[in-house]
Amino acid sequence: MEKLDAVKIKGVEEIGEKKLVGFRVVCKDMAGYAEEIPKASQLLVRRKNEIKHLVQPVKLIGAFKAAESTEDDGYWVCFEVEEHEDIPEDMVSLTVPKEKRAVLTFKGYASDIFKVYSHLHEWIDENGYKRVPEKWTLELYSKWTEDEDVVELCDPVR
Repeated sequence: MEKLDAVKIKGVEEIGEKKLVGFRVVCKDMAGYAEEIPKASQLLVRRKNEIKHLVQPVKLIGAFKAAESTEDDGYWVCFEVEEHEDIPEDMVSLTVPKEKRAVLTFKGYASDIFKVYSHLHEWIDENGYKRVPEKWTLELYSKWTEDEDVVELCDPVR
């Protein structure tokens, strides 16, 4: 496995419930997501003033379920809110329940994130945890650009 110096496993943390508002991106293949997620994130940033009750500081959050699911298929590009109220037209709301998650901090480019998950999954296996792909995985961004960023990858475990 490729060694990435900008990867740090934080361990397992219980991450509280997250109420999210943003856009749901659904594509037929991974190449589609690579193209559409950045577009959705940029649109969300431009429209953030339309979202009520934003949690401060404002961070972009990506949410998805690794397991096959038609009901929750896709990638959710969101901001966290204190409560769901008056969701802007064409946006969606989602509540991600409190969950125990393995957390990895990555400093790098958004396009490299997919490579980093193998490090997190290996750590989960080596430390006796089991992934729970039918629950929500979270990606917590300080900003969402193709510039270098710090992202926490939070994969549900038991």
